[in-house]
Amino acid sequence: MPKVSVCIPTYNRENILPYAVNSVLSQTYTNFELIICDDGSTDNTAEIVSQCNDPRIRYIRQPVNGGRSRNMRSGFEVATGDYFIKFDDDDAITPEFLEKTVAVLDAESNIDFVCTNHWIINQNNQRVESATQENSIKWGKDKLKGIIPDLMRETFIQQSLQVGSTLFRRNCLLEVDFMRPEADGCEDFDLLVRLAIAGKQGYFLPEFLMEYRFHGGQTSLRQNLHFLKAKVFCIDSYRFPDQELEKQRHHKLAVTQQVLALRLIENGNTIEGRKFLQASSQVLGRDKKMLMGFILSYLPMNLRNFALQVFRQLRPQDYTEQVRKAGV
Repeated sequence: MPKVSVCIPTYNRENILPYAVNSVLSQTYTNFELIICDDGSTDNTAEIVSQCNDPRIRYIRQPVNGGRSRNMRSGFEVATGDYFIKFDDDDAITPEFLEKTVAVLDAESNIDFVCTNHWIINQNNQRVESATQENSIKWGKDKLKGIIPDLMRETFIQQSLQVGSTLFRRNCLLEVDFMRPEADGCEDFDLLVRLAIAGKQGYFLPEFLMEYRFHGGQTSLRQNLHFLKAKVFCIDSYRFPDQELEKQRHHKLAVTQQVLALRLIENGNTIEGRKFLQASSQVLGRDKKMLMGFILSYLPMNLRNFALQVFRQLRPQDYTEQVRKAGV
């Protein structure tokens, strides 16, 4: 029986899935199973996987596209390893990822999961040094090493950890029910916060042992709406024992509701957008974004889109957008 279960959920990524799969098959640690969960792909994913001649690979194909979280759960439910990692089909792990993270869990019985730092890669599989360092600093990864002292704040406020670069004890994931379907699109953030609330112990290994890809196919208005609705659900469901953290939760919920409201208004869902603006204003007050949202909600759709396009063009691009557009 394998000690580690590696799960790659996928959907219509025939061009880049082999890079993710090969990163697992190239591990220096070999006692693993690789579970590829296909969420009803309509491309040549099944054919590509069938060409992989390795008995450690297990392929699960859903009959229809049922959503990210349900697809991820299908892989987790058949996993047999004591340790478990899930990473996306457009990412990869470096050859020593399993060897080094398994060593931590084997040596430290009080640690429930070990997270590593990660490289930023572009659509051409090239590591981008500047974006990698900027990402590490932005999320506070450069300050982490060893046992994480305040996991609730690290996962909920700093959001410095990433599921795709983390090896878990499977038992701790069973205790918190792994991925919640209601959190679909925001399931990684949700899982880490719920593990912290459950009192689990995390460890940060400050080595770049995973590759996280930025590419143009990651962003769309539909995905933003889906993600923001899931995030509102998640934040609203948490309860922290610390009063100051609870205060920050209410503020974070209001900010997320405000962003969701603007996306809804942009998409033509005016009534629902105004509802979230009003909810957020109870915490944030009548700030500039709220006023802008209400003004936009009374404009015809073509003027709404024009105003938002102008705003986005004036806004400076951050490193994520720069990497996504590189080579396009």
